[in-house]
Amino acid sequence: MTEDNPVYPFSAIVGQNNMKDALLVNVVNPSIGGVLIKGEKGTAKSTAVRAIADLLPERKVIKDCIFHCEAGQTRYLCPSCRELIESGEAPEYEYIRMRVVELPISATEDRVAGTLDIEHAITKGKKKFEPGVLASANGNILYVDEVNLLDDHIVDLLLDAAAMGTNFVEREGISYSHPARFMLVGTMNPEEGDLRPQLLDRFGLSVNVEGEREIKTRTGIIRKRLEFEKDPHAFCELYEPMQQEIRDRIGNAKSILKEMEPDDLLLETSVKISLFLGVDGHRSDITFVKTSVAFAALDERDEIMREDLIKAARLALPHRMRKLPFEEAKLEFDKIDSVISESYAK
Repeated sequence: MTEDNPVYPFSAIVGQNNMKDALLVNVVNPSIGGVLIKGEKGTAKSTAVRAIADLLPERKVIKDCIFHCEAGQTRYLCPSCRELIESGEAPEYEYIRMRVVELPISATEDRVAGTLDIEHAITKGKKKFEPGVLASANGNILYVDEVNLLDDHIVDLLLDAAAMGTNFVEREGISYSHPARFMLVGTMNPEEGDLRPQLLDRFGLSVNVEGEREIKTRTGIIRKRLEFEKDPHAFCELYEPMQQEIRDRIGNAKSILKEMEPDDLLLETSVKISLFLGVDGHRSDITFVKTSVAFAALDERDEIMREDLIKAARLALPHRMRKLPFEEAKLEFDKIDSVISESYAK
């Protein structure tokens, strides 16, 4: 939160627990692969995305680097920072806040990936790179509203970069790469069209959100929003203790996660579920395992429990149930629950 432009607190969002859980586990383990939030207008999708950024810690980065290469991450450095460190020169560092980088719906490939100045490379013998959105997104949250309205090749580009943590640009036989490690969040209204199944599968988690139908809950949402708009600073100050609790929870979970390893029981259960669903490839297994572990870490446990698998299954599997419309996929979830219960006691 900035003094001039307070962000609606994450802890003040009413309901939408699946959406909040999906964002939190991606913060704890970004390699889960981001989240696609599907729902009608006015269901706090963009509010939640901007709110989660306010909970994230500052990053120690190399000063003046356009990609904000992170200190200690020698595996993920841009060419300039790698050359600087390999020369033996000690880089200067600074601390910056993580932020939400938004991708315009009309963005072109060059705007997203960046461009190479071919003429400069030929005449000067040195690569000159003009950074795009993926450069700004490195180390941050990349937010794509109405992701289903983007050209498929742009979505492919985003998902490839998110999966590899690197953006590759090639023009006329000249190539350049830079780190692009970000948490990808896409939102969409299903009434405006869906993503191809191949692209859906590339999002680690998927959540469906709906407006609250219960009168008391809906009234509470309106009341809180009006209070925030009346005095944002006072509203945020009221929720700051709860915000700090979530920050501490995220920090502890990250520390616990470093020491955790999925056991054979979790791996075997994930495989059983994927075989039962008949999903293609192994992405569902891997995402399911990572998400289950992240939920345990968020609960400050180093032991995986049945409840972790149940929550992970609801986020990582429905959008991968091929040959079944989503309504039928929800009916099938009882059977998935039984597969989990066979291995994990309640």
